[in-house]
Amino acid sequence: MIMKNILRIYLLPVLLVLTVSSCKKTFEDRSQNHNVPTSVPASLLLNGVLNTMVDFPDGSSEIWSQYYIYNYNYYGNNTYDFGSGDNYYLTLKNVLLMEQQAIKAGSPALNPYSALGKFFRAYFFSKMSLEMGDIPMTQALQGLANLKPAYDTQKAVMIQSLAWLESANADLTTLIAAGGNSLSGDMFFNGDLTKWQKTVNTYRIRLLLELSKKSADADLNVPAQFASILGAPAKYPLMQSSDDNLQYVFLYPTNYYPQTPDNFGQNGSRQNMSQTYVSLLTQFQDPRVFVTAEPARHLVDDLHQSPTAFASFAGADPGLDLGTMYANAGLQYYSFLSRKRYYSTYTGEPSIQIGYPELMFNIAEGINRGWATGNAETYYVAGIQASMAYYNIPTTGSFTAYFYRPGSTSTANIGNYDTYPITTNWAAYYAQTAVKYAGSATGLTQILQQRYLALFRHSGLESYFTYRRTGVPTFTTGPGTDNGQRIAWRFQYPSSERTANTTNYNAALTSQYGGNDDINGVMWILK
Repeated sequence: MIMKNILRIYLLPVLLVLTVSSCKKTFEDRSQNHNVPTSVPASLLLNGVLNTMVDFPDGSSEIWSQYYIYNYNYYGNNTYDFGSGDNYYLTLKNVLLMEQQAIKAGSPALNPYSALGKFFRAYFFSKMSLEMGDIPMTQALQGLANLKPAYDTQKAVMIQSLAWLESANADLTTLIAAGGNSLSGDMFFNGDLTKWQKTVNTYRIRLLLELSKKSADADLNVPAQFASILGAPAKYPLMQSSDDNLQYVFLYPTNYYPQTPDNFGQNGSRQNMSQTYVSLLTQFQDPRVFVTAEPARHLVDDLHQSPTAFASFAGADPGLDLGTMYANAGLQYYSFLSRKRYYSTYTGEPSIQIGYPELMFNIAEGINRGWATGNAETYYVAGIQASMAYYNIPTTGSFTAYFYRPGSTSTANIGNYDTYPITTNWAAYYAQTAVKYAGSATGLTQILQQRYLALFRHSGLESYFTYRRTGVPTFTTGPGTDNGQRIAWRFQYPSSERTANTTNYNAALTSQYGGNDDINGVMWILK
């Protein structure tokens, strides 16, 4: 009897422990969602990063680059009252995770994801710095280990970004030579590392041009870096044609613009062409105007000008009061985007992010500045011709222009489009004094003007950045641009920095902009 009681005393705690342990295991098991993955493959993370890279057309970048502007305040405006710049830190965290997942999946330390990870660091950090100035970089992305990272100077960000691009190029050279390294999830080049290597070096050329005002800085050594890339094409391959463009290709029926082709009145008519863009085209008697824009109907229908006369195309001054511009637009005083090209289909045209035409102008600019030996005119001509080829404009011959006109009775009418043959002649176009490369300071202006024309609807803020560092082309201001009728020089920091990283945020403002998060403050690279 005593022995039985002892057994009961000792067995009871054991049973209780087993019961509790069993309940705990069941609770943990039931609290997990087995339909949700606990890890994401590197290829899927790469795809997300690539989508974040894309600067789509039809947004604020076009407004601030004075290509295509609003005339109706309900839909938007043309002001330079900048808010915060882009915040790519979450994307950069995914870059780190992408690299980690590639290693977990069995890749060696050097793999395509690690090589592109360096490119993405350079791309996103430099872009944020170009928008805002000093930014957290060295102490960023540390998670709970450092929730209040210090700011790196813009100079440090640029030096590091250029170093990452150098290293990415070297890694890609090794990977390409070895072969057999797969890259999945690549929506741009389908895993072609040779095209990625060209993109890395093409972007590096762009970034060096962004630093043109700091060409004398010994730490950056911009001219030497530029010359070394141009002088060693086997080591630093660059884009050779528009086939190498890093571009976003829209797939039917998914599309970003035009948003609603069946309702031009709700979209296209609320925006019109900018004088900044159109006036350059008409000044140069440039056939691209017949492809991207339509003649102002007032000039054609009321004043009886030829629809194929360059004088029949007119953009609005971005500085105009929006009420005045809206009234003028209603009277058809301005050109609108080509309805045939941009509003007759649900599939948008490819949007170039980093491209060959821009590269040609960037090389021409560097040579013009004396950074390397070479023929600037050769690259300048190649840039213009590549841009025209994008619009299927022949060097010599003709193409068809489609201009929308409701109720047209023309025998050449297709739907509501009048069609006109446009004859082109490259030799005659290039022979114009305003177009033919003149070298020296005039030649530099010509390069920048043609670069601006080539980047229409492409590459996000690049044309704004170029204006900001060079003043080309001339941007106009007025009541419609607000900000005291000034072009803003920078974007503000994200508001979260003011509340979550206050000390470092204030220190960065004091060292750069007199303590104010001022959109008119001049960042280091522009001084």
